[in-house]
Amino acid sequence: VQLQASGGGLVQAGGSLRLSCVASENSFGGYALGWFRQAPGKEREFVAGINWSSDFVDYADSMKGRVTISRDNAKNTGYLQMNNLKPGDTAIYYCAQGIWRQPVSHFPGHYNFWGQGTLVTVSS
Repeated sequence: VQLQASGGGLVQAGGSLRLSCVASENSFGGYALGWFRQAPGKEREFVAGINWSSDFVDYADSMKGRVTISRDNAKNTGYLQMNNLKPGDTAIYYCAQGIWRQPVSHFPGHYNFWGQGTLVTVSS
C-alpha cells in the first residue's frame, strides 16, 4: 500500500490547512488511519486517528479542539483539518495505515504503511 500525503504549506498563526492522504489500494477502508507529525530534533508524535468505519476518533491533547480527522473510504482518502494553527505546530505531517481496524493507537509501531510526509510551516 502506498500513501500520498498532501496539503501542507506555509500559513500564518491562526490560519488553517487541510491535509489529505490518498491510498493506492481499496484495502485502505479496512484499517485505522493515523496522522503523526515530526518537528526537527523531536520524535514522531501522534496527532489524530480514526478507526476504519469513522465511528471512533482520537486526538492528541495538544490538538483537541483545533483538528478534525475524517475519511472517505470510497475515495481511499483521509483528511486532517487543522485550524487556529500555532508556530509550535510546524512539522512534517505523516499519514499512516494501522495494522488493524480498531482501536486507534497513539504508537507509531502500530502503523505499517506511511506516507512520505507533507511540511506544515506556521509563521508567527
